[in-house]
Amino acid sequence: MDKIYDFVGIGVGPFNLSLACLTDPIEELDGIFVDQRVSFDWHAGMLLEDTTLQVPFLADLVTMADPTSPYSFLNYIKQQGRLYSFYIKEDFLLLRNEYNQYCQWAVEQLSNIYFSTKVVEVYYEASNECYAVVCLCTKTGVQKLYRGKKLVLGTGTSPYIPDCAANIDEQVIHSSSYLMKKRALQHQKAITIVGSGQSAAEIFYDLLTEIDHYGYTLNWITRSPRFFPLEYTKLTLEMTSPDYLDYFYNLPKDKKEALVKNQKQLYKGINGDLIANIFDLLYTKRLMHKVNVGLRTNSTLKNAYTTDGKVILEIHQHEQDKYYRHQTEAVIMATGYTYRMPKFLKGIYDRICWNEEEQFDVQRNYAVDKEGCEVFVQNAELHTHGFVTPDLGMGCYRNSSIIKAMTGREYYPIEKRIAFQQFDVMEEEEIPYPSNEIETPIETVI
Repeated sequence: MDKIYDFVGIGVGPFNLSLACLTDPIEELDGIFVDQRVSFDWHAGMLLEDTTLQVPFLADLVTMADPTSPYSFLNYIKQQGRLYSFYIKEDFLLLRNEYNQYCQWAVEQLSNIYFSTKVVEVYYEASNECYAVVCLCTKTGVQKLYRGKKLVLGTGTSPYIPDCAANIDEQVIHSSSYLMKKRALQHQKAITIVGSGQSAAEIFYDLLTEIDHYGYTLNWITRSPRFFPLEYTKLTLEMTSPDYLDYFYNLPKDKKEALVKNQKQLYKGINGDLIANIFDLLYTKRLMHKVNVGLRTNSTLKNAYTTDGKVILEIHQHEQDKYYRHQTEAVIMATGYTYRMPKFLKGIYDRICWNEEEQFDVQRNYAVDKEGCEVFVQNAELHTHGFVTPDLGMGCYRNSSIIKAMTGREYYPIEKRIAFQQFDVMEEEEIPYPSNEIETPIETVI
């Protein structure tokens, strides 16, 4: 019989790559990772030359769990001969291209990652008490079977395009393929970006830099009431912590849903410097040239179709409650990503915990199986663990928790409290309200 691994990791994005690095020195964990892509290339369509991550370099693959790891960014850049240059640069934020190259370097150091390997089926072998992962080599067509006592699902999220525009080929693209389509886009007479976050802003700025050279009209439409900056104050950043994660996880389901909707500026906002740079560039361009630019807020896309080679967007201005049509030749949907349930999970559907919406019922330790210690998820728990789910800075924390759940040992210290503030009401503090013991009005402290 083929070898039974301790775990099989499916998908190799930054989170499962982090798990690969952190489990590499653990002798009692023998795992393997598979990914259907030909190689690691993180958001290749958005690797603009001067764009950065929105988290400090300490949020690399390993440092927040093990600062001494040989897979740290600092070790990587030392080996590249650029440590002093990085020191002199005095900037905690990594260029996206640099982060991508760092991850590719980490992949090269590991021997248990297999690309061009597509998972087509997963089922449970009761006789061996393990999961069978049926894979297909996308280069040769040869089928391979891997067995693992546990699974870690890191298939990531997929580009989301609203249904009304999903079938408009060529003229409507997702931001994830922007760089591949950029030159073709710039030969259109009118380009429209739909979206409210960092990707939309980066693409708008990139196209704005050359607007006078190509002469296109450039529009940016967002449903947000304004161009929200990413909230990045220090006490707010304490919400990316184990403390807040515990607090959020224990809230009622309806409270979680409301918070996820209302906290988007905590992880989907725009870098404040970029907002300023966009305004300054608009000012400079209009000083020297006539440029056709339009920015619209409070505008929700309702429908999209083509006519005479044009794309027509039907939009609702929700504050005025008015509808209008917007005509363009090309649309870039910077509309984010969504989690799509992998089809290969059908074979183990009955072993997984689901909620009423057929989402993973994710436990606090990131397990989704009924035993609570066999199948784990990466970046699929927004509805249970909150907005820290896609945060690169919390990836090591999650992996430290998964490693503990798989082994029963805390190989990497798992912080319980790091925040100065307290998010929950302690049991010993709680009082009935209104209290019958209080006869005078309670003074409000502001």
